[in-house]
Amino acid sequence: MKVTIHPKKLKGEVHIPPSKSLSHRAIIAAGLAKGESIISNVILSKDILATIRGVEAIGAKVIIEGKTLRITGSEVIRFHSRLDANESGSTLRFFIPIALVNPEPMEFTGKNQLIHRPLDSYFEIFKKVGICYTHPKEAYLPLKTTGGLVAGCYQVEGNISSQFITGLLFALPLLKGDSKIQITTPLESKGYVDLTLDILSKFGIQIKNQNYQEFLISGNQSYTPFHYEVEGDYSQTAFFLIAGAMGADIKLLGMKKESYQGDKKIVEDIKALGGQLLFDENCLCCLPSETTGTEISFSQSPDLGPALTVLASVSRGTSIFKEVGRLRIKECDRVTCMRRELEALGAHIEETQDTMIIQGISKLNGGMVDSHNDHRVAMALAMASLKMTEDLTIINAECVSKSYPDFWEVFEALGGEITYE
Repeated sequence: MKVTIHPKKLKGEVHIPPSKSLSHRAIIAAGLAKGESIISNVILSKDILATIRGVEAIGAKVIIEGKTLRITGSEVIRFHSRLDANESGSTLRFFIPIALVNPEPMEFTGKNQLIHRPLDSYFEIFKKVGICYTHPKEAYLPLKTTGGLVAGCYQVEGNISSQFITGLLFALPLLKGDSKIQITTPLESKGYVDLTLDILSKFGIQIKNQNYQEFLISGNQSYTPFHYEVEGDYSQTAFFLIAGAMGADIKLLGMKKESYQGDKKIVEDIKALGGQLLFDENCLCCLPSETTGTEISFSQSPDLGPALTVLASVSRGTSIFKEVGRLRIKECDRVTCMRRELEALGAHIEETQDTMIIQGISKLNGGMVDSHNDHRVAMALAMASLKMTEDLTIINAECVSKSYPDFWEVFEALGGEITYE
């Protein structure tokens, strides 16, 4: 699908979608709990549907009632022989250790860029505990395993992806003995680990966090049912907040001011660029602002990269984005793809392996850009239209369904003018 955006000022209120990160975690915990849990305020994006299919594959029963899920967890974790994660990295990496609680043969599959998302951290663990595995030479999926996890000490690098740590945190409490996770390099994305620990505690699982260097996990624990309402997603606020900084008048509803979400860092980052933000109870907004260049690190918040790249491109002066390496292993290489697409619109961006240097300009040209099948790239580029002199066409625009299925409808409700092809 192609969308052509005719630049207009955006104005109105937006109920921010629920946190995808928290939705994944709550659904999995409910699926592992013995009894009925209710998870409310859930949007059935493609990634969340993949996780729902995952808990159903271990024997949980899921009843969908609008934005509410009634989940009756499985008495025994016993996967069907195959799990399809579609395009969801969280689903895949969270469920691999859970599936390996039992030693039966298992196959993990996915689609598009997910088949190339690294799984080496798990492969190192497989070798140490004797789990046999195979995968194609040119990709990580389909992955076939035989054998199961055992209680013990697991070493994981902290600068790769916190998803590997979260997967182990879900699975290890279910084993018969006690376990330990040792973080061998400084932990990035601590906020995501905090989300996991918070959800686990709500569902009855206790983990001892030793200053993010070790996690001590007692075995023989059981998940207990819990009724949980998912809070608004800070990673999705990024697109509307940069729109506010660029001149839109948008109020974001349903946000929790005190949140464990690591992507709440978007508030600090926009302030660092000179954005003026207001937070009144559960309403968040960014006023039109004269933004200027700054330095921002993305070691803890790689999902904020595309939106902030757009804002920096139209901010006075030079911005330096550091520690952007993890942006390269998302749905696309978000460093190179954002540079190429924004340069096609007139922006001035340089990149190295781990940095972006952005020379701000006042206006962008119109033109045609590609989302590279990345939902965050598509949404960030859509907001860039606010600073364009001509129409913007985005191809592969349907990819927003991965996390925000009704994004284009919301964009139009705010006054955006779109032609669909």
